[in-house]
Parts: sequence; C-alpha cells; structure tokens
Amino acid sequence: MAKRRRVGNLLALAVLSVLVERPRHPYEIATVLRERGKDQDMPIKWGSLYTVVANLERHGLLAAVESGRQGRRPERTVYRITDAGRTELVDWTRELVAVPEREHPRFEAGLSVLGALHPTEATELLRRRLDRLTGQLDAQRAALARHAREVPRLFLVEAEYDLAVREAEATWVRGLLDELTTGSLPGLAAWRAWHETGAMPPEWAQPAERGTEEH
Repeated sequence: MAKRRRVGNLLALAVLSVLVERPRHPYEIATVLRERGKDQDMPIKWGSLYTVVANLERHGLLAAVESGRQGRRPERTVYRITDAGRTELVDWTRELVAVPEREHPRFEAGLSVLGALHPTEATELLRRRLDRLTGQLDAQRAALARHAREVPRLFLVEAEYDLAVREAEATWVRGLLDELTTGSLPGLAAWRAWHETGAMPPEWAQPAERGTEEH
C-alpha cells in the first residue's frame, strides 16, 4: 500500500531527482525537467513548481543555500537536497517501482460505458483511435531509437515502458475491432438491438439489477 508522503505531488519527486545531482534554483530545475521531458513521464503543473519547492523546504527535504540577483532579474534562491530529502527520494522510488497500484486511464473509463454507443459508432471511433495510436507509435519508436544512440538505456527505460504499454493497447484494440467487424463479439446482436429498439435485452436486465443491489 502506498505511503502518505509529506509532499505527495509527483512534481516533488521530479524536483528531488534533479537536486540530488547538485543544488539549483527553481528556474533551473524547471529548465532541466523540461529538457528531460519529465512532463511526459508524470503529471506536472509548472505553475505549482515554486509551491512544491517551498513545501519540500518546509518539511526539511530541501534547504536554501543562497539567494542572489543578476541585473534586473528577480532574486533566485538556490536549494540543495537534505539527507531527509535523499531518503525520501530513494524510499519513494522504491515504492513506485515495487508496489503495483490500480490506475484509471480515461480510455478505460470510456470503455466502461461503451454500451452507450451504437456498435457501428463504437467501431468507427475505435478505428479512429487505432489510426492515431499507430501514427504516435511510429513517432515514439523513431524518437526512442534516436535517443538510444546518445543516451544510456538506464535513462530511457520509462520511454520503453510507455511504448510497450501503448503497443499492447493497440494490439488489444485491433482484437476488439476484429470481433466487432466479424460479428464474433459475444452479445453484439443484443447490443445492436438495444440501440435500434430501445428495449434492454432480457439477458442483460438481470445482471444490471444484480449490480444495483450489490451497490
């Protein structure tokens, strides 16, 4: 089970991972995170960076080293990671790697109510998704191959994982599309009849009622 973190925003994890290398000020932290594409690996709201840094300092995970000003630029405070911050970084990373947690992608939410669409429309929308996925996967493979020529694999494993997950999604969507187009999907006729007649198939009514009773 995931621990409750003193600063639970995943941006805090990214900040700690950058500051473990050397002290930096928040503007430099943001620059490094953007250059490394961390916003592709985790949900990052850049506007909350200074708040996250302040919270990390308040909880003793970061410490201000110095403040300085160059010309007319705003004053910039340089932060370093503390021993507590290093411990938090390692412990949090261990948890994320070792402890599986259920996540809820938007696609899964859409699939959970797919029956709201007529099978013909659902089929067309899934084809559209697969076309987009295929194009994105081609671009991802090319980018990964390009980066692999210059970057050690250790720093690309998250990109490999994302590619593998999206490839698995594409394979699954192709399989579902095949069942829809060949008519082999169990219950397809009842699904179509429901939309065309407005009457819920009798074989669907009992499971639906049972689900209501369980809740």
